[in-house]
Amino acid sequence: MVGVYRMHEPGGPEVMLWEQVDQDAPNGEMVLIRHTAIGLNFIDTYHRSGLYTLPLPTRLGVEAAGIVEAIGEEVSGISVGDHVAYAGGLGAYGEANLMPASRLVQIPDGLNDEIVAACLLKGLTACYLLTRTFRVSASDTILVHAAAGGTGLILCQWAQHLGATVIGTVGNEAKADLAKANGADHTILYRSEDVASRVRELTDGQGVDVVYDSVGKDTFQASLDSLAPLGMFVSFGNASGNAPAVEPHELQNRGSLYLTRPSLAHYSAKPADLQMMADRLFSVIGSGAVNIHINQRYPLNELIQAHRDLEARATTGSTVIVP
Repeated sequence: MVGVYRMHEPGGPEVMLWEQVDQDAPNGEMVLIRHTAIGLNFIDTYHRSGLYTLPLPTRLGVEAAGIVEAIGEEVSGISVGDHVAYAGGLGAYGEANLMPASRLVQIPDGLNDEIVAACLLKGLTACYLLTRTFRVSASDTILVHAAAGGTGLILCQWAQHLGATVIGTVGNEAKADLAKANGADHTILYRSEDVASRVRELTDGQGVDVVYDSVGKDTFQASLDSLAPLGMFVSFGNASGNAPAVEPHELQNRGSLYLTRPSLAHYSAKPADLQMMADRLFSVIGSGAVNIHINQRYPLNELIQAHRDLEARATTGSTVIVP
C-alpha cells in the first residue's frame, strides 16, 4: 500500500483526499520511484478543478523527484538507487509512483532532488518557449507575464542569459523587486498600470517581439496590444481562465502576428527531445545563469493549503511539497 492524494470529483482544493492504494510492482519499462520532493504547478489546479478533464477517480500531481526502488525487466540505463525526476503523467502527489523509464531524467551530480522537483516542469517549459517556440536572441525584446512566478523567474533569467531585453508584469512592488533581481530589465505593475501602453513607452512605440502569457483571459488583450508587427503571442497557460477567441483577421490587422498555444507534452513527446531540454536546463542551472528559488515548502499533509495559496497568488518562485 502507498499513500496518495486522489480526487473522485472535480472542485476546490478540498476534493483532494488522502487515500491508501495498492502499489503494483513495475514490469516492462516501468520504474517505481519513492518520492523525495514533489513540485507544485498551476496545471495541477486545472486538473483538480476540471478545467482539464480527467477520468475519475484520479491521482494528481505531475512533477516529482525521488529514488528508484524497483525496475521492470525491460528497463536499461536506470538502476535501483538512482535519483531521477519526471514532469508529466499523473500521480506525483503521493509517497511513490510508477513511471515509464522513457519519461524519466537522471538527476545530475551537484543538483539535489528538491531543486529538480521545483524546476523540472517549469524549466522544461522555459526551455522550449525560449529556444524552440520562439528562438530568443540578443536582438529581441520580450514580455513575460507573471514574471515573479516559478516559470516567470526562470524565463526572465534565461532570456537575460540569451541577451534579450526583458519586460515583466507583476502584481506588487515586492514581486517587481524579485523579478528585477532575476533578469527583468523593466517591470510593469499590472494592477495600476496599463500594460500595453507601458510596453509601447519602454520600446519607443515598437512593441515586443514575443509575449509569453501564462495568465490567459485577464491578459489576453494586453498581450495582443503589446506586440510589434510580425511578433508572436505565446499563450501557454490560463491561470485567470481560458483566453477568448480571436478572429484571424485581427492578427493580420495588428501586423501579421503569430499566435500559438504550445504544450510541454508535445515538445517533449520524443524521449530524445525530453533529454535534450533537460540537458539544456541542467546546464544553465549548473553554470549559474539560472537560479531556482524555492520560496515555499509544505509537508505533503498540507497540500490543500498549498493549492489555496497558489490560486490566491500568495506564492512566488517555486514551491516544493515534501513527503
